[in-house]
Amino acid sequence: MSSVKVADRYTLEREIGRGGSGAVWLARDDILDRSVAIKRIGLPPGASAYDSVRAEREARISAQVNHANVVSVFDFVNDGEHTWLVTEYVEGTTLAQLVRDRGPLTPDEATPLLLQVAEALAAAHATEIVHRDVKPSNILVGLDGTAKLADFGIARAVADASLTQTGLITGSPAYIAPEVATGATATTASDVWSFGATVFHALAGRPPYEAPEGENAVLGVLYRVAHEPTPQLDDGGWLAPLVRGTMQQEPADRMSMEDVVAYLRAGPEATDRTRVLAAVDPPTPPPPTVHDEPVPERTAVRTATGEHDRTGPATRPGSSRRTTRVALMAAAAVLVVGAVATAVLLIGGDEDPGPTTLPNNTGAASSSTSGSQSQSPAEEPTAEELESFASTYVTTAAQDPDAGFALLTPAYQERSPEYADFWGTMSNPKMLDVSADPAAMTVTYTYQYDWPADGNITETVTLQLVQEGDQLLIDDAVTAG
Repeated sequence: MSSVKVADRYTLEREIGRGGSGAVWLARDDILDRSVAIKRIGLPPGASAYDSVRAEREARISAQVNHANVVSVFDFVNDGEHTWLVTEYVEGTTLAQLVRDRGPLTPDEATPLLLQVAEALAAAHATEIVHRDVKPSNILVGLDGTAKLADFGIARAVADASLTQTGLITGSPAYIAPEVATGATATTASDVWSFGATVFHALAGRPPYEAPEGENAVLGVLYRVAHEPTPQLDDGGWLAPLVRGTMQQEPADRMSMEDVVAYLRAGPEATDRTRVLAAVDPPTPPPPTVHDEPVPERTAVRTATGEHDRTGPATRPGSSRRTTRVALMAAAAVLVVGAVATAVLLIGGDEDPGPTTLPNNTGAASSSTSGSQSQSPAEEPTAEELESFASTYVTTAAQDPDAGFALLTPAYQERSPEYADFWGTMSNPKMLDVSADPAAMTVTYTYQYDWPADGNITETVTLQLVQEGDQLLIDDAVTAG
């Protein structure tokens, strides 16, 4: 194998790893005379030329994360037949293998490694870059104890090659955040959940979620992530509150990576840690006595087919109506996942199978009724929600054109053949103004972006939105330059 050369520069020596995005080889850079790791980006059959361009774009995103604890990207080459990613070679092992070899780590053993990874993720999030696949096998541990985070978006770029056709999402089931498991786009908060799941694995010696015996591994884990309470760490020591703070079901309730870094730096005895702990893991108030609070009044709620009783508030303090509705849709979304099990594609294997493509059913809704009750229709969105959707949409489409494309109705997708070309070329979007008309279901925003050769461009766009179940989708758009 030593005679095989890539792009007339990199001589392959031996295979050193294998994951969701293909085999990783130790190679020799013949020009700079140094060891490198090289991975063939295995685009699936039927992938288009745009898929290769998108993989290159993901490599550029990886290269933007300039941090000592991130595996450096050196090169991205095409030898005429295959596309290859060339990165820094880290001699050592992975956190997953370390735990397999040594068993669960103590908090003191795990903290130095976890802190380095947390600092790398915080740096990425500061530049609005989302890793999307944080897990023990993507954390490399060098012989000197240095931890480095690998595969920034690369696994997602490979597995998402058919996203625009099939509406698939990616992630490793055991570490995937609940919102991503039900079809939402990964965010920095999703990375925080995955980091917490990684901490859980390091301290417990196993992933936080494992498939029930006798069930499909992927669907079984997804069902548990979406439906079951977050697993508790029996013996996590002073890191147990960190796991709870990062693995909150609601993304808005999770710590940020900056909070995580502060927590780990403070350590078990430092006074600064007290403040962080109070914010993350507040003391549980004593249970009220029987007469502390009045029993909530039972009020009748009329539905299309009759009446049922509702006791107490529909949402907890501080939660938004849309957040509540999204949570209620999780069950329907996961049930649809089970109905289309044949569409699930696994890449990788064993307990940490690497990226997995899953049906995106965020907008799926249940129309079933039970007895005299029927499912209440989703509430009409407010102006604030429409404006938030527009801002999130622009950011999402710029970072991940396929994810943005998934927010269009099928009819508008058919009318938008050049969507990927536009969003894949523009950069640095900045929202200047946004306003919404809930009655007309429109939102208008003015934004700036950079375009090659033309420089900075300002446009005003009006989106015509529709609501399908609990999801907003774009049905049309009018642009004024």
